[in-house]
Amino acid sequence: MSWKSFPKVELHLHLEGAADPAFVRGLAAEKSIDIRSIFDGNGAYKYNGFREFLAVYEAATLAIKNPEDFKRLTQSVLENLAEHNVVYAETFVSPDFCGGRDLGAWSEYLAAMQEAHVDGVTLKGIVTCIRHFGPDKARETARCAAKTAGDWLVGFGMAGAEDAGTAGDFSYAFDMARDAGLRLTSHAGEWGGAQSIWDTLQDLNVERIGHGVHAINDPKLVDYLAETGIVLEVNPGSNVALGVYPSLAEHPIAKLRDAGVKVTVSTDDPPFFNTTMTSEFEQLASVFGWGVDDFKQLNQTALEAAFCDAATKDLISKRLETV
Repeated sequence: MSWKSFPKVELHLHLEGAADPAFVRGLAAEKSIDIRSIFDGNGAYKYNGFREFLAVYEAATLAIKNPEDFKRLTQSVLENLAEHNVVYAETFVSPDFCGGRDLGAWSEYLAAMQEAHVDGVTLKGIVTCIRHFGPDKARETARCAAKTAGDWLVGFGMAGAEDAGTAGDFSYAFDMARDAGLRLTSHAGEWGGAQSIWDTLQDLNVERIGHGVHAINDPKLVDYLAETGIVLEVNPGSNVALGVYPSLAEHPIAKLRDAGVKVTVSTDDPPFFNTTMTSEFEQLASVFGWGVDDFKQLNQTALEAAFCDAATKDLISKRLETV
């Protein structure tokens, strides 16, 4: 089976984090910005551990400075998705990196991103506040999201360092986004443990959890996720690359799925972790013995959990029927 040609749905993809190193180096050279220190001798992103990864991530965004850059980035990401037959994806975008949370500037960036297009790939956006930037900036980010919610911008979420404040600190931002009709997700349970997932569910009332893998350490939480249908946006390659788990064989995605938890598969920040959706499928098939029916089920779970409208889901469903 060629997993590269297998149609795929991806729900957890950071737009800036999907920027190829060569793309970022090219933009930096155009602007005479020196960020050579974030690359290794082979030209790949260089970091040691999660904190340094965050710093390198934010340094890379320094080269992606204006709406035209983000249009070019989005076009590049769409082309990479098409190469691996990802027929639908939701991408996290941060007004923090698009005009400094100024609504007027953010609107220009957003319009530019929507100009990118590749046949056969549908992309939707989820505005993401950065947890370690604090709740005040998260409110500004939520305001940008609420004012520009629509057909393309369908969700609101939170990324960044899980140990920065509490989930409840960000409830105002999430309430604002919810009132604007945006669907909600948040990173939790990647580094913060099972309690961070409980707190996020209780205080932010999200319907999806980004990562969420440490739920496996709390049987009551596993049961709760299975009973309520809360969906986990799982990123196995990312988790292994950052050392959340030492290997895919020790990753809990299969155990969570066997326990009835709704799991999906995504790449997170693919060039940072040397992964693609094709390699994610290949590795899961190799380590856990998953086959066509398993990946069809994963796609269906992801499509049902997607934040897009019913008409878009019907379109994507037809694309998935090509298997």
